[in-house]
Amino acid sequence: THQFVLSTINYGDGDIIANCFTKSDGRKSYLLKRILKSKKGGMKASHFLPLTQLEVVANHKNKGTLEYLKEVKVLHPYTSLHTDVYKSSLVLFLAEVLKDSIQEEEANPEVFNFLLTAFNWLDKHESYAYFHILFLLKFSQFIGIYPDDSEKDAPYFNLMEGNFQQTYENQYCETGEHVLLFQRFFGMEFEGLSNIKANKLVRSELLNLVLRYYQLHVHGFKIPKSLEIFNQLFK
Repeated sequence: THQFVLSTINYGDGDIIANCFTKSDGRKSYLLKRILKSKKGGMKASHFLPLTQLEVVANHKNKGTLEYLKEVKVLHPYTSLHTDVYKSSLVLFLAEVLKDSIQEEEANPEVFNFLLTAFNWLDKHESYAYFHILFLLKFSQFIGIYPDDSEKDAPYFNLMEGNFQQTYENQYCETGEHVLLFQRFFGMEFEGLSNIKANKLVRSELLNLVLRYYQLHVHGFKIPKSLEIFNQLFK
């Protein structure tokens, strides 16, 4: 199967557990024994950087326990995502979001193909300042929380209801420049990102709005630990 690496944690003496999103079976966790001490062979720790695209041979028992990999190779070597400091921080941030948002242990080819398209695009392009905002908006479609944009020109965005409104109703309603900016992303493709301009404060407020929206609508979602580093780099 093909898969994206979502995260890894050290386990025991030289082992790691890799959390991945597979094309064939959805979310899977693998125990990779002695991989941190291995100096030869086909499976290396460098294969398991966040959002690496892998082709693997695996034995999936599908019993909710750790699985095992037999063979691993990089399916699509990135040219910039793991070497450019800005892109690598963006990748780490989005991998954390995906780890909290993708829970199903079942195939979801639409999500998988979206991730392929999105991250291959990011790898090839240099104008990507708002990639994460558009990515999170588009991804929300696949997990059933896409906002209602039928009144997207209205001045208030209700985080709880997930829609735009003409009047303030409760503490979940936000308005301001960041809401106006948010409205511009609806219907946009990644190629349109170069047309978006805003100051640091508005960018930060917009990202906080989107993350709060995810917190309210995705069970178990946590603000990514990498957010602080991400914000420092993208000033």
